[in-house]
Amino acid sequence: MRTAALGAATLMTLTACGGQGTGANGVSPEDAQLTLVTGVYPLEWLATEIGGDRVSVSQLTEPGAEPHDLELTGRQIGEVSQADIAFYVTGLQPAVDEAVEQEASDNALDVSEVVDLLPAEETQGEHDHEDGDEHDHGPHDPHFWLDTERMDEAATALAERMSEVDPEGADSYEADAEQVSQTLSALNEEYEQGLDSCDQRDVVVGHTAFTYLTEAHGLEQVGLSGVDPESEPSPAQIAEISDIVDERGIDTVFTEPLMPDATTDTIAGETGAEVKVLDPLEGVTEDSPGDDYPSIMRGNLDALTDALGCS
Repeated sequence: MRTAALGAATLMTLTACGGQGTGANGVSPEDAQLTLVTGVYPLEWLATEIGGDRVSVSQLTEPGAEPHDLELTGRQIGEVSQADIAFYVTGLQPAVDEAVEQEASDNALDVSEVVDLLPAEETQGEHDHEDGDEHDHGPHDPHFWLDTERMDEAATALAERMSEVDPEGADSYEADAEQVSQTLSALNEEYEQGLDSCDQRDVVVGHTAFTYLTEAHGLEQVGLSGVDPESEPSPAQIAEISDIVDERGIDTVFTEPLMPDATTDTIAGETGAEVKVLDPLEGVTEDSPGDDYPSIMRGNLDALTDALGCS
């Protein structure tokens, strides 16, 4: 629902992360056939790849910021209100969920309604220790983009919605979505081949954001904390994970670009394991193993095949 009071004030100051007067993809709202807003990088990548120069994409999370903790300014709420499409996954960013519900319910494309998401309880593994519930991610695990097949489903749904809003661009959106599909299919094939034969199948991670990846490729995720990246395991829980690392002969524990290294460093110090980065692709940072979705996914694959002794 677009709010007139917000609209007049907001259009005067509407900017996006891409620069003054432009979207995050460098296309200004004035030059675009439609405008789209999202709050997390993988969805921005899809929108940019499929929309091309017909779509102005506004990213609500600043580069390098923790997306789970996003709080929207009045200007950003105005962007959500004015967007032709609010592209998001419910449960990931409560501030975005609230803004969409209040300002853009008629224009929303919720990934959870077009992609089969895993129930949150199924992502909490045997060794997942989450204290408290500071970030309520709702009934589903929102990190679907680490499964390229689900990412492809989201791409198809987005192209269809763009075509509904901008029928003249339908052929362009369909063609670009097909290119995205080919990219994702190639990535999936690389993962299948790279992780087919490995000495180790256990992936020790900082928080359980990697369920879609590990389930898709027959790996076991061992999480130090739950889907909340800020929850800290107790000393007893750290000791339990350290025992697992020793017992299973695990020689690598993974941290994340936006996650403190203290816990993984402690486990590494106690077990002799090496600490490496596995990126949940919630954003692109200087510590990410690439500069866009495909390159970061390939960087993650390199890290996994090296850590797991894959041939």
